[in-house]
Amino acid sequence: MKKRFDLKGICCILFIIVCFGGVLYYSFQIIVWKNHVDENKNIESEIKKAVSVVELSIDSYTKDEVVQIDFDLLKSMNPDTIAYIQVFNINIDYPVVQTSNNDYYLTHNFERKWNIAGWVFADYKNKFDGTDQNIVLYAHNMMDGSMFGSLKDIFSEEWRKSAKDKTITFVTGSGTFSYQVFSTYEIEPEDYYIQTSFSDESLFASFLDTIKSRSSFLYGVDVSSKDRILTLSTCTIHGDKRVVLHAKLL
Repeated sequence: MKKRFDLKGICCILFIIVCFGGVLYYSFQIIVWKNHVDENKNIESEIKKAVSVVELSIDSYTKDEVVQIDFDLLKSMNPDTIAYIQVFNINIDYPVVQTSNNDYYLTHNFERKWNIAGWVFADYKNKFDGTDQNIVLYAHNMMDGSMFGSLKDIFSEEWRKSAKDKTITFVTGSGTFSYQVFSTYEIEPEDYYIQTSFSDESLFASFLDTIKSRSSFLYGVDVSSKDRILTLSTCTIHGDKRVVLHAKLL
């Protein structure tokens, strides 16, 4: 009886230790997450102070104010800067970076510091020389709504009503471009929708037909193989699927 009691006591102690260790581990993860999110918010604030000017230009399609971008300044802050994106009615307003792979900015922020929130980045295959048929951007689905955490709002009734005639503003060193949303959906992880170029127009036309047919909402926007598109991609909150938005260049 004494031996059995001792064994039960040891098991209880081990259970308590494991539980306590788990609490400590997840508490540490939460602290790291919050610190990294706060760090990125500070970076966002500094970027917006640095790149915005008093007189904002007016987007010719949306009639909304568009921030002026000083790419020389952004590149001095991070040479990997390739673009700047603003999605109206969604809290997406970031410089876009690009490097030689699609892994680095999953765990590094705009200052190239290790950060679990990462940053908004372009697919390494995109060239940004005018030949990209599909520019693909990625970012984490952050619980506080930062990065592409607000992309899930594209499935809300409010977004569908307000975004029908809205566009995405995408600024590069070549100028300011407007894209109109034509497809939004959730899907299992795949490589199909993140293809950046196609060997002939018929393949691209088939690709466009497929991604448009996937949309959970009919935007009534025509798209053809002569168009160029922009794709935004992030994980769902559980990470098992992808939230995808496609928009065509106007």
